[in-house]
Amino acid sequence: MDQVFAPWRIEWVERKGKNPEIDDCVFCELPELGDDEGNLVVARSDHAFVLLNNYPYNPGHAMVIPDRHTGEYGDLPDEVLLDHARLKQRTFDALDEALGADGFNAGLNLGDGAGGSVDDHLHTHVVPRWEGDTNFMPVLSDTKVIVEALEDTYDRLHDAFAAQDGTTVSESGAVRIDGG
Repeated sequence: MDQVFAPWRIEWVERKGKNPEIDDCVFCELPELGDDEGNLVVARSDHAFVLLNNYPYNPGHAMVIPDRHTGEYGDLPDEVLLDHARLKQRTFDALDEALGADGFNAGLNLGDGAGGSVDDHLHTHVVPRWEGDTNFMPVLSDTKVIVEALEDTYDRLHDAFAAQDGTTVSESGAVRIDGG
């Protein structure tokens, strides 16, 4: 069995302030807690938000998540669907600016059979990729090495979102995409 030591995860396990009205959906809960940086919420729009993945496949692995709690893509109203799509565009741009990615893998895990860990609140994974970014670790030991701390990636991506046209940054540091 491969083991990876991740002591920073204990903060999430032992966190206070869970909202009992949300029924323990992490994607409903996090944006309500008010600590965007601490919870890795990088940017927000009218109906969606960008969250860095706590278990990234690559540095910059983000998720674009609609505010609407549903696992059914067809349940998203038009305004949420469009806002989610526009926020994905901005996420590609911010990741490109912050990390200089050569490409992206992006997609949804829909339904129990898709293998996602959260199947009742849909979300789009956006994973930056770089040409030639292969090494022996995944091949020989089935282990992926993440080369940058989440907090450092957060800072770079936050700054890239904040520099985009049509954004504001609140006193608390939250990046807001104006007009969805």
